[in-house]
Amino acid sequence: MSSYVVSREDLAHNYRILKEKAGTTPIWAVVKADGYGLGVKAYAKELYALGLRHFCVTEPREAEALRACGFSDISVLMLRQLSDPAEIRSMWKSDVILTVGSLEAAARINAAVDGPVSVHLKIDTGMGRYGFLPEQLSEMIAVYRGGKHIQVKGVFTHFSCGFCDDALTKKQYEQFRKTVSALEQAGCETGIVHCCNSAAFLKFPEMHLGAVRLGSALLGRMSFPTDLKALGTVETTIEELHFLPKGYTTGYGAIWRAKRDTTLAIIPIGWSNGFQVSCKEDRSRAVDCIRGGLRELRNLLKRPVTYVNINGAACPVVGSIGSLHCAVDVTELKGKCRVGDMVRLSINPMHQKGMEVVFR
Repeated sequence: MSSYVVSREDLAHNYRILKEKAGTTPIWAVVKADGYGLGVKAYAKELYALGLRHFCVTEPREAEALRACGFSDISVLMLRQLSDPAEIRSMWKSDVILTVGSLEAAARINAAVDGPVSVHLKIDTGMGRYGFLPEQLSEMIAVYRGGKHIQVKGVFTHFSCGFCDDALTKKQYEQFRKTVSALEQAGCETGIVHCCNSAAFLKFPEMHLGAVRLGSALLGRMSFPTDLKALGTVETTIEELHFLPKGYTTGYGAIWRAKRDTTLAIIPIGWSNGFQVSCKEDRSRAVDCIRGGLRELRNLLKRPVTYVNINGAACPVVGSIGSLHCAVDVTELKGKCRVGDMVRLSINPMHQKGMEVVFR
């Protein structure tokens, strides 16, 4: 059986580093996308044991899962706006903090609930999804003064390029601060003011403000070097040792041909489990297109090799990766592996599927 194993020690290591950087600023753990593939309930229980008491989600079912954990002392923020009255009412009954980024969203909440509901105002400083534009100050104020049930407990924004464009992030930050200041000058209580995602948190300590929202950083999976440890390793076993004579091929498309007599270890992990699957590459900027093109050219000239760990040795995956299996060249191990031996490999938790998640 294949398992996705998460080291509690590595998670605690990441939390210690992040807590030290945050100081007295509260960390809101982002557990969206079913806890980034780790299972929102299981992951939240591990984070709770470390001392985290604030969580962010994007789906009602994730908020319900957190409440089902039985925690009586946690705060839960729904990061996206909800439009369905039944979902709004359900979240209100579960004491979930809702997001408001338009007068229409505020009206839907007021119509769906029968009592006070806590919300955070979302300011759109450049992400271009949910949120009031900074120039819509009068509409933000109207949420405070015209909301029958709404109680504003926080104000936040989301940086679009915290990981790659420092100048734009600083511009968004200044715009956000000016908007918050304008609300305060109008007599509006802003509550918890927050803007940092993981990338901005690590790069801009001055932007930590009243809270920080950390997801990727807790997982230790950032797009730039850090001292954090990447969480998650797949553990599986060799299903079959298969001999190929020189000149024989393996896998769909017959893209790999044995240059010698070869021993293959067949392991039950493929692209349907998330192996060698990645998010769509963002090529919205010219520089990204150039980098992507150069990478493709390099791959054409020299095909990249993927390795897995068998008995402490790095062994290359050969041929195309199938939906449920792949082949690993273990010829160099010279008989020092057998069916049932442990195989370890890396898969991003966001992409792992079909495996039991184990914390240990």
